[in-house]
Amino acid sequence: MAEALNSLFKAECIRNPAMRPKGGWKCVRDVEIAVAEYADWFNHRRLHGEIGHVPPAELEANYWASITPEHYPETPVPAGAGSK
Repeated sequence: MAEALNSLFKAECIRNPAMRPKGGWKCVRDVEIAVAEYADWFNHRRLHGEIGHVPPAELEANYWASITPEHYPETPVPAGAGSK
């Protein structure tokens, strides 16, 4: 799975002339910014066909908003726990 993501990243971000500035990146900082922009797009704006053409971050936010949290009884910490 990591190899597939890395291959996709290289094809869409690193080797894609539309993502690369004319003449290439000037320094490491330029590449870091490009990677951050790509990661933001990949998670927040990319429409994913397998999940109903919504961005992954939106699907996850909707999922967690629909979950009813379970309340567990609090277990008191014994006196002196963690002290030496």
